[in-house]
Amino acid sequence: MHTLADPIKYAARMAAYKSAIIDGDSSISYAELYKRCRQLAGCLFALGLNKGDRVAILASNGQRYIETYMAVPAAGLVVVPLNTRHAMVELRYALEDSDTKVLIIDRDPGELADCVDHVIMIPDIYDEMLCNSQEHDLGIGVEENDLAGLFYTGGTTGQSKGVMLSHRNLIANTFHYLAAIPQREADVMLVMAPLFHAAGSNGVIANIWTLGTQVTLAAFDPATALDLIEQHGITETLGVPTMLAAIAEEQHARPRKTDCLKMLAHGGSPIATEVLRRTHSAFPSAQLVEVYGATELSPLCTILTNEQDLIDSPIARSCGRPAVGDEITILDPDGLEVAAGEIGEVVVRGPNVMLGYWNKPEQTQTVLKNGAYWTGDLGYMDKDGYVFLVDRSKDMIVTGGENVYCTEVEEVLYQHPAVLEAAVFGVPDDKWGEAVWAVVVPREGNNIDNQNVIEFCRARIAGYKVPKGIDVQLQPLPKSGPGKVLKRELRAPHWEGQERSVN
Repeated sequence: MHTLADPIKYAARMAAYKSAIIDGDSSISYAELYKRCRQLAGCLFALGLNKGDRVAILASNGQRYIETYMAVPAAGLVVVPLNTRHAMVELRYALEDSDTKVLIIDRDPGELADCVDHVIMIPDIYDEMLCNSQEHDLGIGVEENDLAGLFYTGGTTGQSKGVMLSHRNLIANTFHYLAAIPQREADVMLVMAPLFHAAGSNGVIANIWTLGTQVTLAAFDPATALDLIEQHGITETLGVPTMLAAIAEEQHARPRKTDCLKMLAHGGSPIATEVLRRTHSAFPSAQLVEVYGATELSPLCTILTNEQDLIDSPIARSCGRPAVGDEITILDPDGLEVAAGEIGEVVVRGPNVMLGYWNKPEQTQTVLKNGAYWTGDLGYMDKDGYVFLVDRSKDMIVTGGENVYCTEVEEVLYQHPAVLEAAVFGVPDDKWGEAVWAVVVPREGNNIDNQNVIEFCRARIAGYKVPKGIDVQLQPLPKSGPGKVLKRELRAPHWEGQERSVN
């Protein structure tokens, strides 16, 4: 049995004076990290919190984020990482839905302060409270099946869902990752993917447990990322495809010394072959690794290693084989496994499968069946076990590594007084993989001003969910006999000539 207290304790015993986190000009050792995590736990319990209470964090990547991410669950509380790109209404919903007691934040909380009992500002108030608090033991009374974190994702019904991940979920997925990509004590990891994503924080646990060093990048910038790689001898990092494309372009234009980089992982959305080719030419010393999964899987379920050797192979279009510890089957709608090469839904079973959605039993039952998670992704598995994605059964778009449920955007569009009908879907995009696109029908006597509608959406949902383009048509949207909008007819012209319906 393991909890998130174990990697912190292990690192403090094995490498007390080794640098654990480098954040800008500051650096702390594993002994200091362990002490600060205990102080943070003491501070939170001194505020009157009890086991299982929720503590949210809204902040850029940094030392204090990693401390919060590890210490809160290690103390028996539940961490709620909030997406910094979400709109105020989305953030309020997450805090209120989770009944969060404490918000740790590095910016003006504004109206979010009304949603919680306590606000702790990073860095000053945070550091002051730690200095004045008693240390609290980590891991005492914490069980592996206890809830460790609530990760809010888009909702199929317009509301976000809190994905419940236990200590066992997160630790198991860390071991799955380490089995495929062994880490060393000498490794230095650049944390450039946002830590509010399960994918961004997965490597954090692995790095601590293997006694590596983490260098945090507060906000992604390709030039700064390359400067840090050169300055600190970064050996590994993980990002979404748009990040890889950006650092590759910067490296080609203004090269740094990056032969220290041994592993460059990406996930969140499919990657274009040309981006792989450019990335490999920019960083020839690095093994390219693709990871695929979902927040509900803590988050990884397949891994494709040594992608640089597969660029001209059909396997490069796959998302890899099941990670050690995961069982993946391709099933038809009746739950029967299809033959190799046949298309069905990707279904995952393993200790990394979430506990469920917070306070949403019906949505949980839709995707969790007999302990397995139905991903909503359609694909096939070849005879060698490689998984290929071809489409989504869920009405979802993946843009720049972020999930956008079409119903979320449609609900906002329907609130606009000039919109009678609306349909949202994804279209191919060279930079973001997919872009959010909308088709709207105006109410009689109304004209649609595209920019006005876009700004209307921007005030209500995160920027990455806002339609990048809007088509206005006067005739009703195409519908099936029962009245369901036929999005495939609206999507078809945009995807013409594409090999698959995900990008």
